Amino acid sequence: MSDIVKFNETIAALERGEVRVAEKVNGEWKVNSWVKEIILSGFRLGKLADMSQGQFSFLDKDTIPVRKFTVENGVRIVPGGSSVRTGAYLAPSVIMMPPAYVNIGAYVDEGTMIDSHALVGSCAQVGKHVHLSAASQLGGVLEPVGALPVIIEDNVFIGGNCGIYEGTIVKQNAVIGTGVIINASTALYDATTGEYIRANENGQIIVPEGAVVVAGSRPVSKGPGAEQGIHLYCPVIVKYRDEKTSGSITLEDMLR
Repeated sequence: MSDIVKFNETIAALERGEVRVAEKVNGEWKVNSWVKEIILSGFRLGKLADMSQGQFSFLDKDTIPVRKFTVENGVRIVPGGSSVRTGAYLAPSVIMMPPAYVNIGAYVDEGTMIDSHALVGSCAQVGKHVHLSAASQLGGVLEPVGALPVIIEDNVFIGGNCGIYEGTIVKQNAVIGTGVIINASTALYDATTGEYIRANENGQIIVPEGAVVVAGSRPVSKGPGAEQGIHLYCPVIVKYRDEKTSGSITLEDMLR
C-alpha cells in the first residue's frame, strides 16, 4: 500500500470515528503513535495548493483540505466562519457555534457544544456532553508522536476564556471556571485537601473527577517577591461537583 493511500484511508477512518489518536485502555489513556505518524506524513506528501473559497484565501497542503459535512453527519455547524480540518471527528449531535475551529486528528463526541471563538487543537480528545465555552482553547499536539494530547472526558464544563494545554487530562464531570489556565508547569492546588497536584511522570496534570476549578494565586515563598507580597497564578480546586454546581451549568434542552 502506498503512503498516500495509507494516509487517505487513515484520514477517512478518523473522520468516521473508527480510529483515534488516543483512547482509554483498561482505564488509562494511551496514545496511538502510528496514527500521529500517518497524519504527519500528509504534510510531507502534500503540495501547496490554492483551495480558496470565495473571498477567503486558503493555501495549504492539498492533502489536508477543510472537512465537508452533510446532513447525514448529524452535526450542527452554524454559519459565521467556523471550520473543521480534514481528519477530525465530530459525532452526531455536536453543535459548533461561529467562529470556531477544530484541527486535524481531534475527536469530539456526541452532545458536545463548541462555542464561539473556541479552539479544539490537533489530536485533542473531547468526550460526550462537554461544553467548551466561548474563547476557550484546547491545546494541540502532533509532535512528539508519543505525547498524549489534551483529553477532556465526559460531562465536563469548561468556562469562557479557559486554556487547557500540554496533555492535561480533565476527568469526567469536572467544572473549569472562567479564565482558568492549566498546563504542565503550573501546579493545581486542591483547597479541600491542602495539597498540590503536580505533573505526573508523563509531564501531565490530571484534574480529578468532579473537581470544580477556579483561577487563583499563591504567594511567592522567598526572595524580593515574597518581601513585596507578589503572588503567582495558580488554579484552585475549591470543591467537588454537587447538585448545586450541576444545576448552575445545565444547558437548556432547547439548545439541542
